[in-house]
Amino acid sequence: MDQSLTEEERQTRLAEAEAAYEAEVEGNLRRNYVANLAHGLLGQTGFRLVNAPTFVPAYIYLLSGSEFAVGLALAAQWFGASASSIFGATLIEHRKRVLPMGLLIGWGMRAGVLGLALGGFFLPPHLALVTAIGFLCLFGLFNGMQAVIFNTLMAKVIPLRLRGRLTGFRNFSAGLTAAGVSYLGGKYLVEGHAFGNGYASTFLVAFILTSIGLSLLMLVREPEPPTIRARAKLAGRLREIPSMLRADPALARFYMAAALAALGTMAVPFYVLYSGERIGLSGTNLGILSTAFLLAQTGANLGWGTLADKIGNRVVFMSAVGLWAISTFALLFTNEIWGLALVFAGLGAGQGGFQNSNQNIIVEFGARDDLPMRIAVLNTATSLMMAMGPLLGGFIARGISFTALFSLSIAVLAAAVIMMFFVDEPRKRRIRN
Repeated sequence: MDQSLTEEERQTRLAEAEAAYEAEVEGNLRRNYVANLAHGLLGQTGFRLVNAPTFVPAYIYLLSGSEFAVGLALAAQWFGASASSIFGATLIEHRKRVLPMGLLIGWGMRAGVLGLALGGFFLPPHLALVTAIGFLCLFGLFNGMQAVIFNTLMAKVIPLRLRGRLTGFRNFSAGLTAAGVSYLGGKYLVEGHAFGNGYASTFLVAFILTSIGLSLLMLVREPEPPTIRARAKLAGRLREIPSMLRADPALARFYMAAALAALGTMAVPFYVLYSGERIGLSGTNLGILSTAFLLAQTGANLGWGTLADKIGNRVVFMSAVGLWAISTFALLFTNEIWGLALVFAGLGAGQGGFQNSNQNIIVEFGARDDLPMRIAVLNTATSLMMAMGPLLGGFIARGISFTALFSLSIAVLAAAVIMMFFVDEPRKRRIRN
């Protein structure tokens, strides 16, 4: 902005630029809403096949026969995400348009899924295991950056008043599709050993769906904000994080709550292995449990999104994590397929609400220019816990028992809910640009 202007003139011009920015957002809202919905439908469908607590853990266990290997594989994915999130923020916070970088990173993320599929098709089991861990790490690395970029993009093009319902409906539609694909994948691809490897075939379907979804994101019309941060080096931005947390204690407490909830995922890869001890892990049973998990995640997201828009994401966070803990407790006392399907439905609804509220609440804590870094710190904290969790879970499941593992998971989930009692509802703040 012209330095010769008086402060009053600069403020007037900034207000006019903000008004023009908001007008552009509203003018492109229908197109951008549809593009984000379509991208989410196909992208989320594919990625849920990879991230659901069924196919990948069962595949890794099939290759290795080891609970620890399952934990190591999932840890590799989330260590990758934790290592790259803050770097992802530095890639975009100085750019007026973030979509081109998002598309580049998005294709890198999908390369990890494709590698997971190709390793299953063409490599012997011991090499397929090693490459699966490597490709899950690659998937995580790009996922860490993509989560920052795409959440920033959504915050730019979708107003706060509609964001909860959009993410809820997007997750709802993707969940319906993913549930159907999961059932068919379990029954016909995995159990039928499609193309010689049913798991690899399922991951290939995930790659195709996510690739189509990413292509549809090119329909988004992204506005250029009136102000952006100056370009900064990664080391410099890292040094600024402590002062950001000291300036907003509620934000720091939210990060702690989110990290505790993420640590609760230590039990997630082992839900299906525990269930398999009771009912057997046939392709049909795997399909039923995956479908229950994803359908519940789907239906609940509509309710979570509406509740978030009307009351706030803090209440959604607490309710969803509480449901997740209760469902984990119920898993310990369930021994037949339809009871387990009901438990997996509770797990899906709880984890879906946690993910939905987590990605939306962080937008409400402060200024737009600092949003990429706030998202990056959140993703780093949660991804690091989600990396440590499966390793810890693998040690406990193998060395002690599934009961001990699930009990510890319930304890940290309860601690997350308690911590959120000390976080004010950020929506009540005045949103600053």
